[in-house]
Amino acid sequence: LETQLKELANNTLENSAPRLSTIELNKEALNFSIAHFTIFNATEREDLHGHNYQLECKATAPLSDTGLLFDYAILKKMLRAMCDEIDEKMILPSRSPHLEIEHGNDYTYGIFNGERIPFLPRDLMILPIANSTVEELSHYFLDRVLNHPDLADAGIVELYIKILSSPGQGASAHWSHN
Repeated sequence: LETQLKELANNTLENSAPRLSTIELNKEALNFSIAHFTIFNATEREDLHGHNYQLECKATAPLSDTGLLFDYAILKKMLRAMCDEIDEKMILPSRSPHLEIEHGNDYTYGIFNGERIPFLPRDLMILPIANSTVEELSHYFLDRVLNHPDLADAGIVELYIKILSSPGQGASAHWSHN
């Protein structure tokens, strides 16, 4: 019987599709606070304000014969570093069709609808996004994870990033190898 069970297990492993599993990271440490304003059109924007954001991540990859997907401590460390990098910053979108960014001697200016809004460079982070929304932030983080060299060999086939601006309110971005 023992021999038959081993043979059955070997045949099952050899003849089946890869066994996929998903690591889910929803940790209190994956958070950041930023100031921003959302731009609605060429003449309307929100007032400057801030949020305490929460990041969630799901990564799907084949389960190895050792019972591991990949070293997801790498992913946790990477996400934490990305949150720390943006934490306590004012963000401006560099790809907005309605906002110009001008660098001066002492200030960086966001120019919107005739308003010239000054920011100290040390407090500002200019992101390659079209608007400072949870939708754009979820894609910003997704793209950074997908292009990070430390995960190049992780075998990730699906990645999901969710950014919440408050409990129950957020947006997500999803990538699949297919």
